[in-house]
Amino acid sequence: MTSLLSPDGTALDASLQPLAEVLTDAPNPYPVLAWLRRSPAARLLGQLVAAPDELNHSALDALSQGHATTYVRSLLTTAGLLPPRDENLALLINWTARTLAKLPGHQATLIRPFAEWHIIRAAIDFLTWLDTQQHTLQSLTQEDLDIWAISRPTLRARSIPFIRWAGARHLTRASLPIEHPPSQLPGQFQIEEDHYEELRRCLNDPTLPSDVRIAAALIRLYALPLTRIVELTTDHLHHDADHTYLTIIRHPVVLPPKLARFIDDHLEDGFPHGNEATKYLLPGRAPGRPRNPAGLSDKLKRYGLPARAARNTAMMQALDDLPPVVLSDLIGIQPRTAERFAALAGENWSDYLAATRPRPHQMRGMGRG
Repeated sequence: MTSLLSPDGTALDASLQPLAEVLTDAPNPYPVLAWLRRSPAARLLGQLVAAPDELNHSALDALSQGHATTYVRSLLTTAGLLPPRDENLALLINWTARTLAKLPGHQATLIRPFAEWHIIRAAIDFLTWLDTQQHTLQSLTQEDLDIWAISRPTLRARSIPFIRWAGARHLTRASLPIEHPPSQLPGQFQIEEDHYEELRRCLNDPTLPSDVRIAAALIRLYALPLTRIVELTTDHLHHDADHTYLTIIRHPVVLPPKLARFIDDHLEDGFPHGNEATKYLLPGRAPGRPRNPAGLSDKLKRYGLPARAARNTAMMQALDDLPPVVLSDLIGIQPRTAERFAALAGENWSDYLAATRPRPHQMRGMGRG
């Protein structure tokens, strides 16, 4: 470790001690040693620490923006050597600066204020809204974008260039047209028997990966979106003599005993990638970052536990017991979204169930059983 983080290979600069602690804080040192020997990110880190006073976002921005650069930036941010920032916004600003630098002066004079005021400010407002909704560009859906377009009519047109730019660079999962009218009601659901059979798989099937079991169970019990699940940390879990509680937004809910025991076992097994300092229940590959919700969604599909239909169904079941305003506050969704689901529950849900074969009544509500 000293040879990697020391300019002369013998003495560790004191300013890099937090970085050394992040890299060595793992129960099993062998994956870390393998990373040091073979990873391009480790080689890049070794090059950068030769001048620790120049370790900053600007220096990293000047490099090719590949996986190694992203990993090293996350590592330095986790260690506290770099301040956190909105990487999507920084990517846009840096691209704008590089593009303007190539233009003739008279063109740059006109384009700069247009880009900064017309596009970048709209992008900032859009990304801020995403943060308040616990969404990311990667998890953004057409429904989310439609809600944004309705709630921000004055910024709608100015946001179109940013949305298209993000889609063209695969920062979103798909091309999302902002011009489309908003969808009225969700259309993907499960019949109750299938919903609870999948929940039983999550709680009882040891062949499923632990991240799949945890995420799929939380979706089916509490209608949580993956963007919120990946942000859960050990600080959201609390125990007393009888129960384990998961705090969602501001409200603790009781976890079923099987799920509580399984999460405890998952945490005791340690975190992958030497990433335990983050305390995320589902940590990502890069230090200090949670699991990518888009990748987790794909993994759930591969194991036959898709997220969207299950979450929609859990929302409908919760509305049997909770008013929309209570559900909105409990799981942190927009009141308008809860009202739309309530409208469907009152008008269309019975029609949907009538179109399926009869099912026996089973457990209902948020986390019962």
